[in-house]
Amino acid sequence: MPELEDSTVKAKSTFDPNILQDLLPLYYKRLFPHKQFYRWMSYGRSESSVFSNREFSFTLQDDIYIRYQSFETQQELEREICAKAPFKIDIGAVYNIRPKDHRGSTAIQPVQRELVFDIDMTDYDDIRTCCNEANVCQLCWKFMSIACRVLDEALREDFGFEHLLWVFSGRRGIHCWVSDKSARHLDTAARSAIAQYLNVLISGGEGTASRVIIHDEMHHSVKRAYRIVAPLFEEICLVDQNIFGKPEGVRKLLAQVQDTSIRAELEKRFKTVPNDSKSVWKEFVTYFDELRMSGNSNRYRRVKFIVEEVILAFTYPRLDINVTKGFNHLLKSPFCVHPKTGKVCIPFNPNIASKFDPTDVPTIIDLLKEVNAFDEKNTVEGEENRSKIKDYKKTSMFKGTVIFEEFLRKLEQTFKGKAAALSDIKMEF
Repeated sequence: MPELEDSTVKAKSTFDPNILQDLLPLYYKRLFPHKQFYRWMSYGRSESSVFSNREFSFTLQDDIYIRYQSFETQQELEREICAKAPFKIDIGAVYNIRPKDHRGSTAIQPVQRELVFDIDMTDYDDIRTCCNEANVCQLCWKFMSIACRVLDEALREDFGFEHLLWVFSGRRGIHCWVSDKSARHLDTAARSAIAQYLNVLISGGEGTASRVIIHDEMHHSVKRAYRIVAPLFEEICLVDQNIFGKPEGVRKLLAQVQDTSIRAELEKRFKTVPNDSKSVWKEFVTYFDELRMSGNSNRYRRVKFIVEEVILAFTYPRLDINVTKGFNHLLKSPFCVHPKTGKVCIPFNPNIASKFDPTDVPTIIDLLKEVNAFDEKNTVEGEENRSKIKDYKKTSMFKGTVIFEEFLRKLEQTFKGKAAALSDIKMEF
């Protein structure tokens, strides 16, 4: 691998997007997990045309966008990726015909697609105070960690899905790919129903935090989510973000209360407490405890779940439900390199999402430096021995690749004995 020039080697925080075009050919040739990627997209050949009818989209330099690409084999896809070195690879649906033949057909229709979820940190800009827009740090990542836990448990327990791949988007969000056969064959109505089931937030409008409404009792899925988020509410919202430490944050808290008289009483009481989130929240909870014990059952009944509603409103996952509902919605592939940050879209373990650090995700420069450093250190052992080690195993991307491998291993166990009769296609693992 060519040595990187000193002027090119920079820290993660100072990644220069202008050098990406020079580094991507090396990355795709040496580090992108082509074989594992094909194993995923071909689903063990358990269904005819599941790979050859899949749409892949490439975004090239200068935002040149190529859609409706499809490939017959892993080798063909790999050759095209290495030749074009796309700035982004998007994965689309599996169609009833080869997408590359769509111009000669008016009957192209999606027939299957992973159930996907997209959560973007910018959707938390109305409540996070540590960062905004495309920025993300370890403090606001806690919102992503909570979202991952809530959705992962709901998808597994309420829908019985098993094969979930969680991926850091490379900049400010996370994606989830549900790859169970039952999920891939859901129609648009079913995807919409799942998206609506998991989306308990009601938009609060411009500048106002979203709301949650709980009626006579809490649905079991909402109870489960509450058990996950409630213990973390103080740490994240009151301490890390200090959401109610400024007047606009207090206004967002008051906006959660729909009863105008109660809201006016709370606003009056807030003027007597210090301007910090813990004090404001303590007063908020105390007020409703007093209301509960006052004996005014009619008034209290209307706000019975207000504390739980507020905690959920400020911590529950903020889904882009249109991504989930869209049968043929394109979504960025794992192991792409984000063109703005240079970071790899790396899989992570949802069970320890809180330990994942988005600021420590390797950039393409880091990875190529790591390969060079490993090779230099091991040159004395001989070129032959050194070449037996896969390049990705020489880098900090290895952990994410292991997570991907484990996901594939469990997924492939469901295909044993079900391979489609496609003897003309050579499988390579």
